[in-house]
Order: sequence, then structure tokens, then C-alpha cells
Amino acid sequence: MKKTVPLIAALTLLFAVTAVIAMKPVRHKEPPPIPPPAKMLESAVGAVGLVEPNTENIAISTAVPGLVTSVFARSGDKVKAGQPLFSLDDRDLRAELLVRQSELRLARAELERLVRLPRPEEVPPAEARVQEAQANFRDARIQQERIESVGDRRAIREEDLQRRRQAAKAAEARLDEAKAELGLLKAGPWQRDLEIARAKVDSAESRVRRAATEIERLTMRAPVDGEVLQSNVRPGQFAPTGSLGTPLMILGSVSPLHVRVDVEEHDAWRVREGAGAVASPRGNGSLKIPLRFVRIEPYVVPKKSLTGDSTERVDTRVLQVIYRVAAGNSSFFVGQQVDVYIEAQASSGASPGRSGPATGGAR
Repeated sequence: MKKTVPLIAALTLLFAVTAVIAMKPVRHKEPPPIPPPAKMLESAVGAVGLVEPNTENIAISTAVPGLVTSVFARSGDKVKAGQPLFSLDDRDLRAELLVRQSELRLARAELERLVRLPRPEEVPPAEARVQEAQANFRDARIQQERIESVGDRRAIREEDLQRRRQAAKAAEARLDEAKAELGLLKAGPWQRDLEIARAKVDSAESRVRRAATEIERLTMRAPVDGEVLQSNVRPGQFAPTGSLGTPLMILGSVSPLHVRVDVEEHDAWRVREGAGAVASPRGNGSLKIPLRFVRIEPYVVPKKSLTGDSTERVDTRVLQVIYRVAAGNSSFFVGQQVDVYIEAQASSGASPGRSGPATGGAR
């Protein structure tokens, strides 16, 4: 009995081990669903590029906040520079413009009135007043001369003599006044009055232009020829001003497209101006699109365009190189990530992993 128990235990253990081995699935090496990008150039720097318009992404915003009343362009529309994209409510400013236009008409009418002075119908009455003053003056002089011609001073009172003399002087003064008023009337407006009136017209015109400009600012227009890449604005929506997390509209020129390539700083020294490059869309490594060098942006920046790979370096800095896609090539879309290989001088100390798109390293 004592020998039977160990034997049973040994047989049980052997059966368990055999069952585990028999039920263990056999794993076969399978190809990845998407083949990794293959090295396309003999000596190259692998990097990740982001497709963008040749004008870069232009975020359209408003200078003043307001309620959107009309949207003139949608995603995918081709637009010309100066073409309206959307507009805001301008009813209050149009009412203000009407007020300013009325003030301008009033100022112009006042200036025209001054320029046309004297009015033709005002001259004859002034001339008649001069003639009347002349007649009164002659009559006063006659009365004065008559009383002064009396030989016997005792026949007249001194008071009457002085009264006649003062009456003649008053008549002469009224004649001078009438002549001066006639001369002033015929001389037309005073030059200073004209200058003031013209200044009022200029001021009114400036206020009208300002009101019209404020209305024009409520219509957002395309700054360049291009395509509406994204539209997030709808009629009735309130459009805030300033920099927004989600732009109201994104615009850019997509003919040709550019690719902004992020070259990690440890490979930046290998990249030279004018270097050729090829790009492949992710998921189709067999498609090779030649790129033409545009420029190198000399300022190294923190890496922002991430691929989502679990081994991707996120604590590194990158040198951005801009390439141009041949015009008419429809293989890429704005915002798409592509694998890029840039011709570069060989690096004797580079590890095999450096020849592919930069996704590995410390995290």
C-alpha cells in the first residue's frame, strides 16, 4: 500500500504534464497587417513628416466678436484672395453709417452755401439800403446847411443848430454802414469760414469711412488663393475673437503640398540643404513619392507631431525640413503623417534603428 501511493502520484503528475504539452497552441510567425516602411535610399535619415499647405495652415478668426449671419464657403471649396468666407451681424453699424452719412450731407450743404455767397437775390436789397442811406444823408445835409445859412443867429436856437448837425453826422454814419454791408456781401464768404466748413466736411467723410470700415471688418475674407480645409462656423453661431482651440475656419494653398519633416536632433547634423527625399503614406510602403527640397527651418523645436508608437521618443527636439510634393499628386492629404527618407551622409556610429522613421528610444 505504501508503494502504491507514490506510484499513483507519479502517474498523475506525468498525465498532467502530458496534457499541458498537448493542449499548448502552436504559434506560427505571421506577417504584420501593415508592412513596416522599407529603407528606400542607400544612406538616409528616416523621419516622420506631416503634410501641410504651402502657405501652412491659416486659422481664420474675427477681429471683433459677433453673431454669424452668413457663411459663403464650405470645406473643400476653392477660394480666391479677397473672397468672402463668412460675415457677422452688422445691423448696428449700418445704422451708425446712416447717421454719419447724414452728417456728411449736412456739412457739404453748409460748405456749398458758403461757396455760393452772396446769393443773387440778397444784393439788390443791400444796394437799395445804400441808396436810402444816401438820400437820408443828403436830406440831413440840406437841413444843416439851411439852418447854418441864416444870417442872424438870434433867429435860430443853438439847440436846433446842434441837432441838425448831429442828424447829418448820423445819416453819414448810416450811409457808411450800408456801404460796408454791401461790400461785405459782395466779397463773399470769409476765407476762415470756408476753411472751417471744409474741415467739417473732411471730418464727416472720415467718420463715414470709419463706419464703412467697421462694417467691412465683419466680413472675413480669404487672405490668399487656396482651399477651405475645415469649416467650423455656422449661421447663428457666436464667433469669439482671438486665438481659438478649434479655429472657425482653416484655409491653405494646396497646390503644391508641402511636407514638414521632423528630423530628430541626433540626426540633424546629417541633413544638408538641397538633399533629395522620398515619402510613403503609412500603410502603403510600396508607394514612393519623390519630394523636392524647399528649406530648412534653422530653429530646433520640441517634438509635437507624434505617431502614437509605444516606443516613440517624446522628450526630444527636432529640426524641421520643408519639402514640396510634385503638383498634381493626389496621394497625400493635409494633416496626413508620412514616412520620409532624406538623403544624408553615412553615419559610422549610427545604429541600424536610425535608418528608419524616428520612433524608438527612451520615453
